[in-house]
Amino acid sequence: METILLGIFIAGYLLITLEHSLKIDKLIPALGMMAFLWAIIALFHIPVFEVDTALRELIPVKVKEVMSYHLAHTSEILIFLLGAMTIVEIIDYYNGFEKIKSFIKTKSKKKLLWIFSFLAFVLSAIIDNLTATIVLITILQKIIKDKNLRLWFAGLIVIAANAGGAWSPIGDVTTTMLWIADKVTVPMLFQYVFIPSIVCMVVPVYIATFLKPFQGNVSKVDNDESQITKIGTTMLWLGLGGIIFVPVFKVLTGLPPYVGMMLSLAVVATFAEIFSGTKFNITTPNDEGVMHSQSPVHKALTQIELPSILFFLGILMAVAALESIGYLFEFAQYLETAIPDIRIVAGLLGLGSAVIDNVPLVAASIGMFSQPLDNSLWHLIAYSAGTGGSVLIIGSAAGVVAMGMEKIEFFWYLKKIGWLAFIGFAAGFISFILMESFILT
Repeated sequence: METILLGIFIAGYLLITLEHSLKIDKLIPALGMMAFLWAIIALFHIPVFEVDTALRELIPVKVKEVMSYHLAHTSEILIFLLGAMTIVEIIDYYNGFEKIKSFIKTKSKKKLLWIFSFLAFVLSAIIDNLTATIVLITILQKIIKDKNLRLWFAGLIVIAANAGGAWSPIGDVTTTMLWIADKVTVPMLFQYVFIPSIVCMVVPVYIATFLKPFQGNVSKVDNDESQITKIGTTMLWLGLGGIIFVPVFKVLTGLPPYVGMMLSLAVVATFAEIFSGTKFNITTPNDEGVMHSQSPVHKALTQIELPSILFFLGILMAVAALESIGYLFEFAQYLETAIPDIRIVAGLLGLGSAVIDNVPLVAASIGMFSQPLDNSLWHLIAYSAGTGGSVLIIGSAAGVVAMGMEKIEFFWYLKKIGWLAFIGFAAGFISFILMESFILT
């Protein structure tokens, strides 16, 4: 029966990876896979276990109990993401990101590349790599009108955004998962992953400055500052400050990160309502008596990526099903026997995330390995899963959104950008190993 469950999981995975070819949103196979796995476990009374990583053993439990356990942990991640996405949408409602655009004044292609890469690296650590990519490509479209040139910039933005998200607990979904699961702490994540992430970004960007597309100047930089407002700038700093406050709140109170994110959302939403003049009314009737939105908060909630949230729900609970039957625990024991150096496993995990979504890969690793809090393996997994997906355009959320916004072709990215991403990933991976061996030990 375990073979059947694994077959369902692989089939669901295949449908997810073929999302763009089949024209089927990946949330559909993710949710279906989750439901089928748990239904079969319940119908055929397959024994389920809670993995005790400290004792390295499996503890028998009831199906409903283990489902409730995994749903609670999954919900923490989803609520956290909902809060972060809503804050970003509120900032965008007030054109807050126009302030960032105003900093870009040069016409030099090389300087523009460094500016966008730096912004992607920093912003992704604050507002996550997916959102940072959306914001920067939107700004890029307003500044550079040459479509072919924008494709190159977009490709390097993806690399920089994924690199920036790897060292921040709120920069990438996978890093957030490791943080919420108490596998990494913020100070140690920064200590282990920050420098490798910089290397991962700087090396491909530096190489790219010698390529033909980045020689010379752009013909025209469209930089209209008329949309910058005092309120928009205030909301930008308030929103970014609220998101940065979340790790501080967790350290001070010991409460889960989603609580801090909800507090930050409450503060940002309060100011958004005050600035909008709605006096905290979410809806008001129009002339026909029909209720319609007058609130920036309500508007932001309609803009967030709910399909992504449902996808994470499906994939995380599907992986939890395999973990509950003990499959991942047994697989981890096999890997530790077959591959003596666990760091090689982490590297393969990173490259695998270019083909298979990194969220389930990291979810699986959490259930597979028993290393304690802040073990270097968890930080290497954070780096590898966060940056390895840049090798293929479909290998990361940032890549997928760039693909949609700029209509980037799969093979164009593979030929023009993929090798740069691989060099950056390898350089950062090597720097991590060197740091671990000679500095952090």
